[in-house]
Amino acid sequence: MTKPILTLTVYGKPAPQGSKSHKGGGRMVESSAYVKPWRERVVAVALDSLQHRDWTRLDAPLLVCMDFFFDRPKSHFGTGRNAGLLKASAPARPTGPPDLSKLVRSTEDALQTAGAYRDDALIVSIATAKRYVDDGPGSLDRPGALITISRLPATLQEVATP
Repeated sequence: MTKPILTLTVYGKPAPQGSKSHKGGGRMVESSAYVKPWRERVVAVALDSLQHRDWTRLDAPLLVCMDFFFDRPKSHFGTGRNAGLLKASAPARPTGPPDLSKLVRSTEDALQTAGAYRDDALIVSIATAKRYVDDGPGSLDRPGALITISRLPATLQEVATP
C-alpha cells in the first residue's frame, strides 16, 4: 500500500453534495443545508494542516481514502435494563442516507478548494466507507471523517521501480 502523504481528521456531520433545487432566476441551491458547513469544516482542517508544512498542491495520480462516521440511531440500543447496550438486530454498517458517492463528492471538492490537489480528476483510486462511531480499530469517537491522500506512480517507469 502507498504511504499517505496527508492524513486529516474532520469532525462534524458529513454531508452529501449532489441534488440541487432551482430557486428561480437561474439560481440553483444545494438541497442539503448541511453541505456548506461540512465543506467549510473540511477546508478549514485541510488549510490548517497544509499551512504547517511545506505543501505544494498535488498534481499527480492520487489514491484517496475516506471513512465517514455517523452516530448510531437510538433505536439500535436497548431500553430499561438494556439501555446503552447494542441490540443484536442492529445493523453493522449505516445503509440509509446519505449516499456514499455524494459524501465523497462534497469532500473531494472541499479538498480541492483548500489546495490539497490541483483537480479532483487526479483521483484515480478511492477507498471509502460509511461507518458508525466507535466501530472498532481506526474509528472516530464522534461523527466526522478520516481522510488520507497518497500519491500513486505517474509513469510506467515509476510503477516498475521497487
